[in-house]
Amino acid sequence: MSQFLIQGFCLPTLRVIKNCRCKLGASALVLTLALSFSTALQAADGIELPRAIAWSAYPTGTGGYSQAVAIGAILQREYSTNLRVIPGRNDVSRLATLRAGRVHFSAGGSESIYAQEGILNFASRIWGPQPIRALMSNYSDSCSFTFATATDANINSIADIKGKRVTFVQGAPSLNNATAALLSYANLTWDDVIPVTVGGYNASIDAVLNNRADVVGGACNSPPFLRIEASPRGLTFTSLPHDDLEAVARVQERLPWYVPHIAFEGPTLPAEGLEVFSSAYPLLVGLEDSDATIAYSLVKIMHRHYDEYKNNAPGATGWKMDRQKFELAFLPYHPGAIRYYREIGVWTDAAEAKNQQNLRRQKVLIGAWNKFFPNAPEGYSQFEQAWLAVRVQALEAEGLITLAISL
Repeated sequence: MSQFLIQGFCLPTLRVIKNCRCKLGASALVLTLALSFSTALQAADGIELPRAIAWSAYPTGTGGYSQAVAIGAILQREYSTNLRVIPGRNDVSRLATLRAGRVHFSAGGSESIYAQEGILNFASRIWGPQPIRALMSNYSDSCSFTFATATDANINSIADIKGKRVTFVQGAPSLNNATAALLSYANLTWDDVIPVTVGGYNASIDAVLNNRADVVGGACNSPPFLRIEASPRGLTFTSLPHDDLEAVARVQERLPWYVPHIAFEGPTLPAEGLEVFSSAYPLLVGLEDSDATIAYSLVKIMHRHYDEYKNNAPGATGWKMDRQKFELAFLPYHPGAIRYYREIGVWTDAAEAKNQQNLRRQKVLIGAWNKFFPNAPEGYSQFEQAWLAVRVQALEAEGLITLAISL
């Protein structure tokens, strides 16, 4: 390839420039030829990216945002592509930018599943079930969501959270429903605690620091937890022992994509790790019509350059290829991503079977929405209640899990 470019493109170009007495400087010429070579080499490798792409992610300072920045550095250095990371203060804002076409992909959490399902904040008239497609998952040595508590609140078990002040993040159904799921471990609900409403994830950290709340949920290695650790209140993570099978079952009844997990990465965690639950975080997703070539290229780059960014952000080790859990996914994968996974031999028959099941689930959900919407009730509450009933009926008719438990 390089010889072809030098003989077939570079030298004739030099002659043309010389004959035309072009005033192009030597350094600019070298840069032009280097970019031409780089572009041709990438295209031959199947990697084709625009000059700029955009992701939505959790707010600045979070693990998800930091990982996006680390990956963006690779894109800029190796492929001359700028990654613009747009922070979203809540679940709806992160996916709203994706649906509106303002970003190519979103690196978030369980909100992608709620959007697929058309539940919680996505049960409204302006949302409904969305054709979400997964690209890649991060399962790190940390965890996607657990309870961080102020040490001075004396919370030593999940049961001790009863009567304590727990943050409730506006517009963040994935965080709030995960909180409800972990509370169910001890047979608690939001009615058993004091909800403290905050405007975003970082505001929930501030609520603990300002002694307005005692408990906040987030990824074990979330950088803002360092602020709580360094504060006079101190930081303590609460264990969720896996040997209580009934408690584990209650959590997974609400969140079947959460699995028992040992977390090692995070402030104050013991050397032997802590028993918690986890899911993919970040979960990189697009939509059904997201560009297949960009999806393929991005997944290929994230795999190829893993060793270069894995230590550059908290939890980035979770993007490793052998940590992908295709057979446990609750979302269908994007064809562009599948193309690469097939190329490297990691897309198994079991992964394809699971993907077809997830595609069928989305088809059932979107079909039910399309039938329901034209004659749906006008009122907000009436609309949501009617849709949720129709949704459950459609899933039950196909023998599919309903996820009917909600806030």
